[in-house]
Amino acid sequence: MGWLTQEEWAIVLLSLKVSAVAMAAALPLAFALAWLLARMRFPGKILLDALVHLPLVVPPVVTGWLLLIAFGSNGPIGRFLEEWFGVTLIFRWTGAAVAAAVMALPLMVRAIRLSLENVDPRLEGVARTLGAGPWRTFFSITLPLALPGVIAALVLGLARSLGEFGATITFVSNIPGETRTLPLAIYTALQVPGGEAAVTRLALISVAISLAALALSEWLSRRSDRKGGDHVV
Repeated sequence: MGWLTQEEWAIVLLSLKVSAVAMAAALPLAFALAWLLARMRFPGKILLDALVHLPLVVPPVVTGWLLLIAFGSNGPIGRFLEEWFGVTLIFRWTGAAVAAAVMALPLMVRAIRLSLENVDPRLEGVARTLGAGPWRTFFSITLPLALPGVIAALVLGLARSLGEFGATITFVSNIPGETRTLPLAIYTALQVPGGEAAVTRLALISVAISLAALALSEWLSRRSDRKGGDHVV
């Protein structure tokens, strides 16, 4: 990887950090939302489903603008975080992680929801009749069977986070060393005369990271499938 410049290495590392933090923040929320949509019946379920998937259908710039309103210095959430915790998201890499998490959330929820819906409820019922409590049933039956969906959600979320552009540049701008992730760096290089070489290098590293993530996902999914029948209640 000696063909990458020091600045480009910094961009790659920043992109990986932003994506990792985005996935760590989004996964618990994605699982909770997927569980609600897959297993629960309540008034407003259709509305919640629509709101979860809204970032998929509105322009990413609109999502970034809404994040700016909510998490900006004068926004209700942004002002609360700054006054009580001293946390500022706007124009920071943490804000880029928030934007990436929001954009990846619908894909993650959908993958986990489909996996949860495919878990045979009769297996959970058998576990409860054998004396397993709700939490033991969840960790010994439900979660292992839904694990391929969780892994798929992480990979989809990671890929979406690495490719996030519109919401990020709208919410936290394009600041070198702080919010300039791979897509923003490629966009910036495209605006510079003679930047084709940098675009090629950054595009290749983006493809390489995505392929590595997909290969890891496939390997983990196969391992989880092989162990699928070895659950002990």
